[in-house]
Amino acid sequence: MWIKKALWVRQLISRLKGLGALRLKVSHSTLIRSSIIFLILLIAFTVRLLPIRWGFYLNEFDPYFQYRLTKYIVDNGLFSWTSWRDFMSWYPWGRDVAHTAFPGLALTAATFYTIVKALGIPLVQAPTLDPLLSDPVYNLCVIFPVFMGTITCLIIYFLGKDVGGEAVGLFSAFFLALDASYIGRTCLGFFDDESIGILGILLFILSFLRSIDEKRSQKEGLIYAIASGLSLGYLCASWGASRYPILMTAAFVFILILMNRYSSRLFLAYGITFGLALFISINVPYLGTSFIREFTLFPVYGIFLLMCLFEINRRIKSLKKKLIFLSAFIGLCAAIFAFLWMKGYINFLEAKFLAVLNPVLRTAPLVESVAEHRPSAWGTFYYNFGAGMFFLPIGLLFATRMATNRSIFLIVYGLTSIYFASSMIRLTIIMAPVICILWALAIVRLASPFIVFLKEAPSISRRKISIRPHLGREFSGGVLILIFLLLALTFVIGTDFVRGLNARGPRVFVQAYTPTTVAAASMPIQPDSPVMDWINALRWMRVELPPSPNRPGEPGTVVASWWDYGYWITTIANKTTLADNATYNWTQIEKIALMFMSPEEEAIKILKGYNVTHVVVFTTVDTSGTDYPWGEAGKFKWMIQIAHLNESQFGEDVYSETGEYQGWQWSTYGMNTTLYKMMTYGKMAKGLSVGTYVSLDHFNLVYYSNGSAVNGVYALILIYEVRY
Repeated sequence: MWIKKALWVRQLISRLKGLGALRLKVSHSTLIRSSIIFLILLIAFTVRLLPIRWGFYLNEFDPYFQYRLTKYIVDNGLFSWTSWRDFMSWYPWGRDVAHTAFPGLALTAATFYTIVKALGIPLVQAPTLDPLLSDPVYNLCVIFPVFMGTITCLIIYFLGKDVGGEAVGLFSAFFLALDASYIGRTCLGFFDDESIGILGILLFILSFLRSIDEKRSQKEGLIYAIASGLSLGYLCASWGASRYPILMTAAFVFILILMNRYSSRLFLAYGITFGLALFISINVPYLGTSFIREFTLFPVYGIFLLMCLFEINRRIKSLKKKLIFLSAFIGLCAAIFAFLWMKGYINFLEAKFLAVLNPVLRTAPLVESVAEHRPSAWGTFYYNFGAGMFFLPIGLLFATRMATNRSIFLIVYGLTSIYFASSMIRLTIIMAPVICILWALAIVRLASPFIVFLKEAPSISRRKISIRPHLGREFSGGVLILIFLLLALTFVIGTDFVRGLNARGPRVFVQAYTPTTVAAASMPIQPDSPVMDWINALRWMRVELPPSPNRPGEPGTVVASWWDYGYWITTIANKTTLADNATYNWTQIEKIALMFMSPEEEAIKILKGYNVTHVVVFTTVDTSGTDYPWGEAGKFKWMIQIAHLNESQFGEDVYSETGEYQGWQWSTYGMNTTLYKMMTYGKMAKGLSVGTYVSLDHFNLVYYSNGSAVNGVYALILIYEVRY
């Protein structure tokens, strides 16, 4: 009996040992590399989750429309959005969603939701009365950008690895994981085009550069060319900034031609990439055939025709035939271009895109009123990227010395992104990936020789014996410590350390540990807990106000407000609005601005034309009743400009004898405007001190926020019922 048991135990042990032969053989270097990548991705994911302290909300304004579009697709089918006219927006005309919005983000999120639902993964953790938090689609949209930002860090690892090796890839991923400008657009709740836009750009660059790599087989090159075209097409269907990588790639290919690096593989990859991308683009209703007739696309066609000439030139041997064909070809292209120009088939860019190319053309008040459309100061770059700005020129220098196709692309990307990010502060996010790669390249190339020198002392000839003390291990260690200190300055101490006690720490922490806009009541503050003023006001509107009309002419709640809050009112309050953050109907926004900056008698006529039932006003005041410029008290000047009115008619800025700004002084006419009376009446209802008593003839205050002051400032949301 005991002998049988002993034999059975031995057999079991021998079988368990046999399982060891089935284990995966992983080298030490692979294990270390995989562990580092995992840690970087974990850091990227965790940092982007930090705003959860203030609640599970979408951030800013545009993400609320993206959520509505995703929800509509999930509820009504994959292609339902192509026929959706949203009458809750831009009442009474409504919004033709298919022709005014990119579908890429919503389709991606809807696809992810379908997969998650099929896998049975719960997206609602606990029962809640909140209509949004009880929606699994909403919860997916809130967490979606965190996953996309993390995946993008993995993509940039492969791109950096292709450019400069394993170490460059790892550093690139690490820098992007902690890049403040990129975190700001991929943190919890920022469900907007940028969350997949940078991912699409990097996928396109990675695939295109691999498709023209002569070291890869023709089959691999073809596969990567197709992947490149699909990535660029996906980007075109998702983000208006897709024009940037399109033009950048055309410039890159032109430079390769000038450097005598043209090849048939380049021609094939270029043709497949742009053929697929443009085919996808014309099937996006928002772009359509007008996109391929846009002026910015003609350099792409020109480069393609130039490469056609190169291919034909290879096959025509006679010099005379070459000259005849070349002359005829150029003449034909010029004639076609002239015909299209004269017939008006060539489209120009929208105002905001023209303003990026040439900031001098930025004259529209509506474009200028958006903070993220303004030019960047050079100090902003240092504040965002820290020591990375010091390593940028060094990285460009090493990229120039490498002179590979990938490094040339990196140079073109770096120089052009600096210009466009300087032109518009929002485009700093496009600059972030190339800064991270060039930063990584600079550090690796600078540190590599000193690391080698620390490992083993090199043999030094007699001619160099005099400089040996300066190039010893101590010197090498000092250089590496200096590089480490520069990194610590950015990621540990912070770029604003010179402010002393007012320093806020590393930029990455400041950007990541910021509450969502609605959780901070649309104020630029970092409270200890959510500021519920806006959230409570929107919930009150959802519950207490009558339902909105389904079609123009039907009775129901129609809300007028400044366009900033349109998406919130439509999505959270579930009420119809006159304008929102899409800002495509400038005339209607001008009418709203004119309504606010007119006396009541004129304002009521404008509101009656839209059947408005309620008006929402947001202002911020301190505990003494003084206006703070975070709400309409800081936006009224833009209203004046957008409505094409004379600012001096409404008041003037007041300065002390020493030139110190003391605030805005309203004139008698300004104090008679609808906006001023609404803000002042709201302060009176709040029990705050006001200079002059006001009364309203056509508006009845039905709600005002009663939250406590945060940092000495009240967020005052006022809801008025219109009395005709």
